[in-house]
Amino acid sequence: MTARVLIVDDVPANLKLLDAKLTAEYFDVFKASSGQEALDAAKEQLPDIILLDVMMPGMDGFEVCRRLKAMPETEHIPVVMVTALDQPKDRVQGLEAG
Repeated sequence: MTARVLIVDDVPANLKLLDAKLTAEYFDVFKASSGQEALDAAKEQLPDIILLDVMMPGMDGFEVCRRLKAMPETEHIPVVMVTALDQPKDRVQGLEAG
């Protein structure tokens, strides 16, 4: 059984790249391009892991992560934040989000 991965990014090229890389390694990939789509997909697909962009318009990745961790059906899913942010405060914010 292969791992189910939800990738979340508002940049289509990033989604395409991650999808191609993960699919080539035989992962089952689901995609979302906004925070709300990510929440809906996580509840519906129950992935094994979520790769989550931080810098998205509207609901950013930190808020998506907080909401995922607040829902009983998704709180157990590991979330990996994918970002170019590199300041210690950004890492702390990610850890605080879940």
